[in-house]
Amino acid sequence: MNHEILTSLQNPRVKHLVRLRERRERDDTQTFLIEGYRELLRAIDANQPLEALYVCPSLFLGTNEQELIQRISSQGAAVYPCHETVFRKISYRDRPDGLVAVGKQRHRTLDELQKLLPKKEPPFLVVAEAIEKPGNLGTILRSSDAVAIHGLIVCDQCTDIYNPNVVRASVGTLFTVPVFEATSAQTLQWLKAQGILIVAATPAATHEFTQVDLSGPVAIAVGTEQVGLSEAWMQEADIQVRIPMCGVADSLNVATATTVLLYEVLRQRRNKS
Repeated sequence: MNHEILTSLQNPRVKHLVRLRERRERDDTQTFLIEGYRELLRAIDANQPLEALYVCPSLFLGTNEQELIQRISSQGAAVYPCHETVFRKISYRDRPDGLVAVGKQRHRTLDELQKLLPKKEPPFLVVAEAIEKPGNLGTILRSSDAVAIHGLIVCDQCTDIYNPNVVRASVGTLFTVPVFEATSAQTLQWLKAQGILIVAATPAATHEFTQVDLSGPVAIAVGTEQVGLSEAWMQEADIQVRIPMCGVADSLNVATATTVLLYEVLRQRRNKS
């Protein structure tokens, strides 16, 4: 462990960590923050590259932190102990648990996704177009991990994948779900070339989601919180589906709707097998 204990809020390292909450700093340095024991454990299990780890033992919640710190250190990350005042400054949580790391960003393309597609089972993908709220993107990642999709394609992104709130809301599944970045035009062309059924989720659809065969190669496409999928996706989708709404509200939160649709795909595939 590095013995340089950070005690000053004016330390350049501390200032840099605080700036990493802003997208410009993340873009400029191609790094981002990962906070929390569970998040860091999943990151290190997924071989996420880490540059540095900042620790505050007085805030630890359990007894396994030292083992995790050793694993991270053994992979080449510098470890910096922090005074509690400093750590609370760099933390973006109300109840920090004493662990924050700086990770290196990774940006995957559709060419990389093509190499990862399974050969013995139909591809199962999610397309998230222009999702604006980091919490929604994080929750979509968490649900995607739960049903073991093969990839999440983020199109025309409004929210930075590496926003700290995406990492937090995903509970570390940002590191377990392969995430790819592309434009809508690129993604539509790629999906059609792969023969993958494009399913557009919209409250205006005629078909309920349980009435459509989702057991083959499929990409579930969801859109912005305010207006849903763009016209391009609505026109190019192979089929549109809706989730029945029996109350006053006319639609679900985008992350909730995605979760419902993903579990229907899982249900159909299990029944078929």
